[in-house]
Amino acid sequence: MLNVNFVPDDYVKSSESRRTNLIYLVLFSLVMAGLGGTFVTIKISQRNIAEKEKYLSEKAAKAQQAIEQFEALQARRKVMLKTALTTAELLEPVPRSVLLASLTNSLPMGVSLLRLNVIQKEPKRTSNAVPTNKYQEARAKKSSDQSEESPEKLLETYMDIEGVAPSDLQVAAYIKELINSSLLDNVALVESKEHKVEETTYRHFKLTAMLRKNVHLSNEDIEGIRTKTKAAARGF
Repeated sequence: MLNVNFVPDDYVKSSESRRTNLIYLVLFSLVMAGLGGTFVTIKISQRNIAEKEKYLSEKAAKAQQAIEQFEALQARRKVMLKTALTTAELLEPVPRSVLLASLTNSLPMGVSLLRLNVIQKEPKRTSNAVPTNKYQEARAKKSSDQSEESPEKLLETYMDIEGVAPSDLQVAAYIKELINSSLLDNVALVESKEHKVEETTYRHFKLTAMLRKNVHLSNEDIEGIRTKTKAAARGF
C-alpha cells in the first residue's frame, strides 16, 4: 500500500525550526536562571563576608581601645604609686616600726613601754615683726625660705611615750638614752607617778619627744636597728 504525505515540506521544516528555537529558548532560560542564582549567591556571600569583616574590625577596634585604656590605667597606677611612696617618704621619713624599735632598744633593764602615740603637726607660725638686727633678719629669711617648701616637708613629728620602771633612776637612764639618740630631739619628762600593786612598787612615767628634722635613715641603719631589736627579743 502506498503512503501519501499530504503535509507540505515547508510546514514540516517550519515546525522543526520552531521546536528547535523553543528548545534553545528553554536552555537559554535555564542558563540565565543558573547565572542569576549564582550571582545572587555570590552577592549574599559577599554581603556576609563584608558583615563579618565589619564585625571583626569593630571587635579589633574595641580590643585596641581596651588595651589602650588598660595601658593608660597602668601608667596612671605607676604614677599614683610613685606619688604615694614619695608622699609617704615625706610624711614619714622614719618608719614607725623602726622608730618603735629604736625606742625599745634604748630601754634600760626593767623598763617597759606601754604606749606610743605619734602625731604630725605643722610648725607654729612665727610673728611678722620687723627685724631689728642681723640675727632676726637672718631668721626671718630662713623662715621665708622654709615657707616656700612643700607642706609635707614642714611637718613636725611629735611623740607621747608612756611606760613603767622600777624607780626614777631607770626613768632618768631611759631619758638619757633618748637624748643621745640620733633620731630624737626635745626629750622631756611630763610626769612620773608612783604606783603600788600588792607588794610591788613601780613608776608610771610619761615623756614627750620630737623627731629630729631632716633625719633620714639608710637601709643599713634600719637593718641595724631591727637586728638589734631581734637580738634583744631573743635575749629576753
